[in-house]
Amino acid sequence: VFRSKGLNMSQTNTRLLAIVANERGAQDACIFPEISYLGFPFSISETFQQRNTNSSIAEALDRVKAIQALCVCHGKELVIYISMGFGNPYGDPWHPDLAAEWVERMVGLGITTISLADTVGVATPDAIASLFATLVPAFPLITLGAHLHSRPDNWRPKLEAAYHNGCRRFDGALKGYGGCPMADDDLVGNMAMENIIAFLEEQGEETGIGAVELGEAIGMADTVFSA
Repeated sequence: VFRSKGLNMSQTNTRLLAIVANERGAQDACIFPEISYLGFPFSISETFQQRNTNSSIAEALDRVKAIQALCVCHGKELVIYISMGFGNPYGDPWHPDLAAEWVERMVGLGITTISLADTVGVATPDAIASLFATLVPAFPLITLGAHLHSRPDNWRPKLEAAYHNGCRRFDGALKGYGGCPMADDDLVGNMAMENIIAFLEEQGEETGIGAVELGEAIGMADTVFSA
């Protein structure tokens, strides 16, 4: 496996996360000391789990167990994304209690960071608020995050719903690039990181992200993604 020596993580609070879809990917990621977190997309929709990682939910659960064991062995932390956490457009069974049940099962495996993912942008502010209002007090020792997808014009109500119901971990992407190719709406993408940061600062949160550095990163993103 090729290892780059170009990353010096000794003088930064930034931590790297690698998304993996199976045990082989986790084994490769664990070789790199620069990577602190491994992320696994665990869908509570059977249809989406097959489309996203070519496995059933049962097979995905076995992968979670194997990847968690690798993380413990190599000093990494596993982050589980509960994909389709706020709804299911594929006709598979879905209920808020189902999402809560899978969070509880992941906690039982020793997972301490779990993000609820609005994978194809179907979540409503009410659904987001309800789940976090239920889960945050139920699991006070677990870090519960929000991986929200949105249109450019409806990000704020979703973000407010999560924040005002106890969520303090948020995923985003500069300029909102990326998203899920299986979303029905082409305008649905990752929530723009600059919007998340501005919102958190409005709430008086200390993000630790410098305005100058953020501006430089946004400029670089424009160059990279327009190429």
